[in-house]
Amino acid sequence: MTSETTGHTRREYLTYGGAVAAGGLLAGCSGETTTAAADGGESAYSVSIEPMGEVSFDAVPETWVANNGSWADMGIALGLEPPSALWLPERYHTRYYDSIPGVSVDTSEMVALYQDGVSKERFYELNADVHVMDPNFLMNRFSGWKESDVEEIETNVAPLFGNCIYAQHYPWHEDYRYYTLFEGFEKLAQVFKRTDRYEAFVDLHDTFQTNLSEAVPSESPEVAVTWGVGDQPESYYPYVIGGGTGFKHLRDLGVDDALAESGVKDFHGSRAAIDLETLLEVDPEVLLLRGYEAKSASEFQDTVVSFLESHETASQLTAVENGDVYRAGGLYQGPITNLVLTERTARNLYGVEEDLFDRDRVAAIVEGDV
Repeated sequence: MTSETTGHTRREYLTYGGAVAAGGLLAGCSGETTTAAADGGESAYSVSIEPMGEVSFDAVPETWVANNGSWADMGIALGLEPPSALWLPERYHTRYYDSIPGVSVDTSEMVALYQDGVSKERFYELNADVHVMDPNFLMNRFSGWKESDVEEIETNVAPLFGNCIYAQHYPWHEDYRYYTLFEGFEKLAQVFKRTDRYEAFVDLHDTFQTNLSEAVPSESPEVAVTWGVGDQPESYYPYVIGGGTGFKHLRDLGVDDALAESGVKDFHGSRAAIDLETLLEVDPEVLLLRGYEAKSASEFQDTVVSFLESHETASQLTAVENGDVYRAGGLYQGPITNLVLTERTARNLYGVEEDLFDRDRVAAIVEGDV
């Protein structure tokens, strides 16, 4: 399919029983407004999110694509079918759902939006009802997209709706309005008109936070978060714990950041790796490694940790000596995956044995039992 279209696009009209939607805007709640459709039935509505502002929908979307696993997980929590495409599906770690009864996601047929660039034709082929991503991400993460390209896809296919919630470090984030995980989750729930599930997850998360506060000790270890390069890592990309959903589990666990005052530059600013000698100078009590979420705990132990234990320099690290090297958790967290990752990390860091959230309740909410 080419970028040229004939006739009317899906966003020009809302058709219901052959009638074109009409009517005045009525005040809604939580940033949502509604337009009554002619002859009743379907309703057009809009939801506000920065940086787009008011985004209009002529009907509740049925198909969707998303930027990353944060938004994908929110959709699963709302009981939606998974998005048909993600920027990089391999970074959506669906193993996190293994402990949630009845919840699973198969990404084998999920399309990668990024394939040595992002083609507009791919958006036409997917023909989704909504694209859950910030257009700034499309225009700034690589060269190739301009504002006119975004406008073309919004006009001819479907609107973009999203916010870069997983991190807060890009140069184009100046004067950027950030949303917390649950603020973004509420916005997506409004788009799909499933705010009842959102509200149920808020209650579940509140209970989880209470349980977590009782499990976190008054003194927390110093941890270093890095991205290990390969299964025998001698180079590491350092991550200073900051804002965004990608660090929510660590903020909630109250860890101290060994890299923050070390003089080591954050990867997001430097794009540079550090070696084992530099890591040894920092010598964190706990080493949390990103890039290994596709591995199970035992697979991680048998490859990465075993290599560190046998390496002349790495074996001198306090974290290696004490057996405190763990997977750090993914960058892309939604309401379900954050529960799983936070509990997992609480077990690793603090020896928590009890369940901190009710998995059966998660499954029930996903099914609509709110």
